[in-house]
Amino acid sequence: MADSFDDRRKGLEEEYFHRQNKEAVEKLRAKMAVSEQAKASGTSSMKCPRCDGKLAESKFEEVSIDTCDKCGGVWLDSGELEQLTKRESGGWFSRFRNS
Repeated sequence: MADSFDDRRKGLEEEYFHRQNKEAVEKLRAKMAVSEQAKASGTSSMKCPRCDGKLAESKFEEVSIDTCDKCGGVWLDSGELEQLTKRESGGWFSRFRNS
């Protein structure tokens, strides 16, 4: 008798996790579809970490920077700040970085 309850409990547990995994996969597929549509249309799907506005990518001195359309924040990827400061030998940030 106890075995049948354990089997039923295990079955319900497996069903629950199967449903959770299926929902997670569906959400991921929807997110990927939106991302691919954004790539196809040439717009960015990146969001501002501060206000969730859309980030527009632009070039500044051959460095790609991201600017938010809502808050105006400027975001740099890893290494981009160093690329910008290498060109400027006497600036305040170069002195700060090298100290």
